[in-house]
Amino acid sequence: MKALSASEQAVVLSVVAEHKSRPGPLIEILRAVQASLGFVPAAAVPLIAQGLNLSRAEVHGVVTFYHFFRDQPAGRHIVRLCQAESCKAMGADALAGHAKKRLGIDFHETTANGDISLEPVYCLGNCACSPALMIDSDDLRGRVTAQGFDEIVTALGHRT
Repeated sequence: MKALSASEQAVVLSVVAEHKSRPGPLIEILRAVQASLGFVPAAAVPLIAQGLNLSRAEVHGVVTFYHFFRDQPAGRHIVRLCQAESCKAMGADALAGHAKKRLGIDFHETTANGDISLEPVYCLGNCACSPALMIDSDDLRGRVTAQGFDEIVTALGHRT
């Protein structure tokens, strides 16, 4: 486990201090740590556990249970592929297979060059334009084909 830098440790301790008096603060603390650092480092788990008087296993369990939390830095771009029923009916499984092959990664992984992280999501609210994907947190695309996916990742600057 890589140790936290002094600045990362300060961030984690500050977040814990800010939120620990609230009811059920663990999720809020994990979200704030990830928002600040880009992920929840394994070395942050003992600090959070100690600050909340929880076991490391309890904190680790929450980090690993929720797919939203990352224990590694994300890529420069996060591509979220919808896996909900409407998108599946319109080819999301084939699109996901293509995306994984094109990027050389699976869901919850990042390309070796750090360009793109691939994440499943269960409904983007774009069902009329299935299959859908979202780039980062603000660029929603619909009716995405394998060719369209390739064009998207090329435009993001990804090189294989």
